[in-house]
Amino acid sequence: MRPLSPAGQQALNDVAQRHGFSFDAVATMLDAVVNGNGTMAQFSHPEFSGSGQWMAGGMTMVSDMFNNHLKGRVDSLCSELSALWSQPSGLYAAAPPASVGGSGVFGGPALFAPPAPDWWGPDLRWPNSTGSQNGTRYAHFAQACRLAIEVNGRVTVYDTLDHQIGGFSQQQSGSGSMCFNSQYGVVDVGSLPVVSVDGFAPAHAMSPAPAPTQNWAVQNPPLASSSEADVFATLERLADLARKGVLTDAEYQAKKAELLSRL
Repeated sequence: MRPLSPAGQQALNDVAQRHGFSFDAVATMLDAVVNGNGTMAQFSHPEFSGSGQWMAGGMTMVSDMFNNHLKGRVDSLCSELSALWSQPSGLYAAAPPASVGGSGVFGGPALFAPPAPDWWGPDLRWPNSTGSQNGTRYAHFAQACRLAIEVNGRVTVYDTLDHQIGGFSQQQSGSGSMCFNSQYGVVDVGSLPVVSVDGFAPAHAMSPAPAPTQNWAVQNPPLASSSEADVFATLERLADLARKGVLTDAEYQAKKAELLSRL
């Protein structure tokens, strides 16, 4: 957790008392909101029923997917933390003066020195969301259309093409494989083009290859299936995501109806 100023600690104490969460839970959520640039959060804490995600505008998912009371409390907490972070009020302790000029990054000017490159490497800067589970961690860079995933110390960077990513989940296989939700449905990360592995372009990328068309995902929608086996396999994956809370019950039922209509 980034060091808070005395005023920041008091502010979080006040927020924790108002919303009925512990200081540790609120501080964890603040980090998640900051990592999401104040508009989204990928979080994991026992007081929030484990892992979940929040997006400004009313989209909140928790592992206890039918606990609407908890969803409302989380949404209210995240909204207040987002507003608190956006104010240049000295929420965080000031960092020592940096050797280069410029303003700070979080919560107003001059609060932090520019950080050293993180595990995803120097070519990517500020992620829109980050998360980790079972030895696998990810960082999503929406503006750059990049997704970095580290498994067993190896960092792979993928091109997310035109996917508008809304959430991530880890598959049950234990291999570290991940999938995500986009406007095209549930997509396996392994289907994305690989940009680099540990900072180096993959061997097959050394020779020129045809660039993907702009509507690649429209022409090849991840959920499109020409066989009943593929449809049923996708249904099983959607059910698993619903059990984990990545999909709401309404989202699951809508996608299920869409898939069954293709049989």
